[in-house]
Parts: sequence; structure tokens; C-alpha cells
Amino acid sequence: MPGLLLVEGLRYDADEDDGPQKDRTGMIDTTELVTELQEMRDEGYLSDALFRYAVRGVKEMDDRFDWVGGFLHDAEANELWLHNYVGPRTEYAKIPVGEGVTGTAVGSGTTQNVPDVSQIDYYIVDSPDMASELVILVRAGDDIFGVIDLDSMEPGAFTPEDEEAITLVADKLAEQFVAERR
Repeated sequence: MPGLLLVEGLRYDADEDDGPQKDRTGMIDTTELVTELQEMRDEGYLSDALFRYAVRGVKEMDDRFDWVGGFLHDAEANELWLHNYVGPRTEYAKIPVGEGVTGTAVGSGTTQNVPDVSQIDYYIVDSPDMASELVILVRAGDDIFGVIDLDSMEPGAFTPEDEEAITLVADKLAEQFVAERR
């Protein structure tokens, strides 16, 4: 897979004098992070270390990512518990499946990309500064092991290309979870 790059800069639209605007012309590059996760697997690291490394790596990829966390899915308790995170402190160490954006992702079995969290009634407000959220499932088939949760203070921060790139990281994590089940 070719490397992917997010080019984020400013553009000025001469027809509309409303100042500079952000221009996203690409996507984040997760190729190196996925390769590093595979190397860690090959060296015998387990899912705990990989999940921590992945969350830190994703957070460092782009300034739009103000908070990145990894939640593990406890199917028996029907909840997610916070494994690790990078960003402002959070009060939510456990989230029931079906609640909030994170719990909704697991409950529905689908990625959640919410461009404006103030527009949904099921958003769990942890920080009033956060404007958008992206939740990517760490899954293999029907088995959901957890999620990678990204929050941004920027409205509409996450693109479909971001979803695709972070899914590559989540898929690499899922490989390790499956291997540890054997």
C-alpha cells in the first residue's frame, strides 16, 4: 500500500473574503505505525503494549487529534473500559455498550464519525471543548475487541480517509487479539 499523507495548510479564496480556511487534500499516513505494530508483534509484544503504542502513535499523527483513547470491550459486562489515552483527563473509565458515541459504535457494530457532537443527544460530554468524534472498531469479523476513539476541538475534523487510515491500525491490533485467543 502506498504511503498516505495529510497535507493541512491554509488557502485563501479570492472570491470570498472570509479569511484563510483549512484545506485538507490528503489523509494521514498510518503505514509506518502499522509496520511498527507488526514488528512489535514479531518481537513477541502482546496486545497491551501494542494498544498503548497505537494510541500514542495515532495521537502524534495530526494536530486535529486532541484526545485519543483505546477502550477494550468486555462482552460479559456489556461495557467498554478505558485501556489508555493521550490528551486531557477523562472521567469516563467505563462506558456501557450503546451509550455515547463510543458505546454506540460497539452496539451498532459500525464506525461512528460525528462531525458536530453538539447535534446528537447521546453524546457524553467529557470536555465542553470537543466538537467532533471518530470511533473506529478494533474487530475481527463479528468479534469486537475494543475501539480507537479520537476527539477533536475542531468541528468536522475527521474525513472518510481518516476513517480508512485509522481502520488499518485497528485491523493490525485485531490480528494480535485474535492471535492471543488461540
